[in-house]
Amino acid sequence: MNKLKTKKSFLLSLVSAGVLAGCALPGLGSGSGEEGITVAGVTSTEGLIMSYVVEGMIEHYMDDLDVQVINNLGSSTVSHQALLNGDANIAGVKYTGTSLTGELGEDPITDPEKALEVVVEGFDKEFDLKWFPSYGFANSYAFMVTKETAEEYGLEKISDLEPYALEMNAGVDNSWIEREGDGYDAFLDTYGFDFNRVYPMQIGLVYDALQAGSMDIILGYSTDGRIASYDLVVLEDDLQLFPPYDASPLATNEILETYPELEGILLRMEGMISEEQMQEMNYEADNNLKEPKVVADDFLEDNNYFEDGSSNTEGGE
Repeated sequence: MNKLKTKKSFLLSLVSAGVLAGCALPGLGSGSGEEGITVAGVTSTEGLIMSYVVEGMIEHYMDDLDVQVINNLGSSTVSHQALLNGDANIAGVKYTGTSLTGELGEDPITDPEKALEVVVEGFDKEFDLKWFPSYGFANSYAFMVTKETAEEYGLEKISDLEPYALEMNAGVDNSWIEREGDGYDAFLDTYGFDFNRVYPMQIGLVYDALQAGSMDIILGYSTDGRIASYDLVVLEDDLQLFPPYDASPLATNEILETYPELEGILLRMEGMISEEQMQEMNYEADNNLKEPKVVADDFLEDNNYFEDGSSNTEGGE
């Protein structure tokens, strides 16, 4: 398989960066409602954008309130801990599939409505947190390859990888390796094959690794803008390993009691952001190098902060 090769120096730098990023935590300030509202965001482009979308919505409707954003929290678990510790009181985006098997420790659920029901009840009961309805898009894990690789080996779905997998190096999200239910072990059980090597790294680096030829296949996110900018092919999850990952904001019940109008603001975004719109926003940040806050602000302005209860389905960029 002459095209499946590794550039070792680039690979080592990627892995090292991923490890260091996973260890570094930004300074967290107080998330007390008395001092305003603090929104927690994770390291992905989408996580950054959505934390600023939430910030922009709150500032638009509560313009006398101080809103702060803590970004670059390494994972959903770190974001969750920030809320439990009182360092933040809103999560810009959470995903049903991630939190179902992660924070709640439940088995994967393939029915999106049932998965949402379980996380809503579970987060309220166990953590005193309110899980809001979905923004309207889902961001599932997705295996992907370059268009060239897909055409050369006839790859359309994950099962098509089996004859070639032991010659391939795979780059995956750090947290996926240890995930219960839909992580690496579950992949091996479900699909029955493994790769030559599996390299965990920060999610933002996997796309660059694939583009540079250091990886042959990566596990990314279905709404990532780099799918279009790098001309990647998403492989169908034909054996349904990954549960639904519908995206929602999350808030502490304490902050909702402190600012009762906040609940209505977050509910304004229910069903207002399509998967295509989210991918376009991610593309603007990753490909066109717009700052995530600028992308978020432009999107909200284009959609008039959902004041009329609708969104611009053509996108706002």
